[in-house]
Amino acid sequence: MSDLTPRLPRRPLMWPDSLLDIQDALVDDLDAPLYIVGGAVRDAYLGHPVKDLDLTTPGSAIAIGRQIANRMNGDFYVLDSERDVARVLIESAQGKLVIDIARFRGNDLLEDLRYRDFTINAMAVDLQSDLTHLIDPLDGETDLIHRAIRRCSPHAISDDPVRALRAVRQSVQFKARMEPETIKDVRAAGQHLTQTSAERLRDELVKILTLEKPVAALRIADALGLLVAVVPEIAPLHGLKQSHPNGLDVWGHTLAVIEKLRGLLATISPSRTEFSAAVFDYGMVVMALDRYRQQLQAHIASQWASDRPHEWLLMLAALMHDSGKAQTATLEDGRWRFHGHEALGAEMAALRANALRLSNDEKQRLVALVQSHMHRVFWDELSDLAIHRFWRGLGAAGVDVCLLVMADYLGAWGVEVSQDEWIRLVERSRRLLDAYYVDYDRLVAPPMLVDGKMLMESLELQPGMIIGKLLDLIREAQVLGEIKVAEDALQFARDYLKNQTA
Repeated sequence: MSDLTPRLPRRPLMWPDSLLDIQDALVDDLDAPLYIVGGAVRDAYLGHPVKDLDLTTPGSAIAIGRQIANRMNGDFYVLDSERDVARVLIESAQGKLVIDIARFRGNDLLEDLRYRDFTINAMAVDLQSDLTHLIDPLDGETDLIHRAIRRCSPHAISDDPVRALRAVRQSVQFKARMEPETIKDVRAAGQHLTQTSAERLRDELVKILTLEKPVAALRIADALGLLVAVVPEIAPLHGLKQSHPNGLDVWGHTLAVIEKLRGLLATISPSRTEFSAAVFDYGMVVMALDRYRQQLQAHIASQWASDRPHEWLLMLAALMHDSGKAQTATLEDGRWRFHGHEALGAEMAALRANALRLSNDEKQRLVALVQSHMHRVFWDELSDLAIHRFWRGLGAAGVDVCLLVMADYLGAWGVEVSQDEWIRLVERSRRLLDAYYVDYDRLVAPPMLVDGKMLMESLELQPGMIIGKLLDLIREAQVLGEIKVAEDALQFARDYLKNQTA
């Protein structure tokens, strides 16, 4: 039997209807063989949803991509004309399907599969033939069954060091172990990751941070010397002591916060189970915040540039929220203090955002979260004016700050969490979210009674910073119920200016 002879796998491949539609539309018209490869075959074998398709051919991938787009009424893009790589986006009943088509890596299908990263990603299915049969020359099926991550060749990881991060991610994602030679190569790849494009490192970090268990992947990546090449700010957090309640070093605390944040997101998510609220801390969140669950789900489901999920940025903020502690640590009266670590951490987050090629919007949000994770609104008197200033300063980022602050508290206290303090913190978050989602026009952004032009004309003012200052003060007076109509606002401004010159 040839290495490329299709055979029935030990379990059936589960393909979406959209793929069957593509096969029906193309099967009689293709001028060259076309194979499904990579993660789509692996996911079909595992019975996971297939949302992305990788196709490979010895023919013209760009021509086939155009053909698929025309037949399926999809959008077509040339990703790399030199290497003959194209992408097609198709809307289906199961959602958006992303199809990437590439010419063979090597002279034939066998070489193409051997050039891939891991055996579980090096199986193929002939799109023009029986979709129930598997082409598996590297025995990826056995590794899938035995949950093993095995490199396709001795140079698979050294050829592309980002595959080291992918090995870590997929070992956690599929509850698999990396076999010894693969671990050796993964560890060796760490020193070469800095030579890889920032965009590819970022994209792999996105996938790690949005895993169901990101902490497991972060621990492994850290132990193998990979994580510091992607987020070097975490290096000095190891062994950095903290005083009670934190029995963990700053790095251990950071991982605990990420774990608690993942738990909070699971508690809010549409896939929440009865077990999500079976513990006190998450149960209180369900009781207090479920009234905003639909709005929170919509907030978390939003996306950033290139369809990066919102939750990844939340997790990155958790990963970096205490990055400023190493440079601000002081021992005062026997206790470790980190005065101003949030401000320094925000500066470090901005630099890391640039290094990872985040969009400007992502960078601004990340910086806001790190800067505000110690916000006093969660601990000082919570007045209407304090609520207004919180949202005025943060906007939609305030929702994320609420989640991060709660996760930070749980990560700090662990099993010693004070029920009374936790209830107070959750109630603070509820009041803040209620202002944003229910009482927005009164507490967050009261309707403008006057604008800058009216102020300048009525008070004979010149353009300048004073106009913005007056508008902010008028808005705050509205929140306090002191101003209700435009004339009140103008009189308020006159009185303010008179007092300033008195």
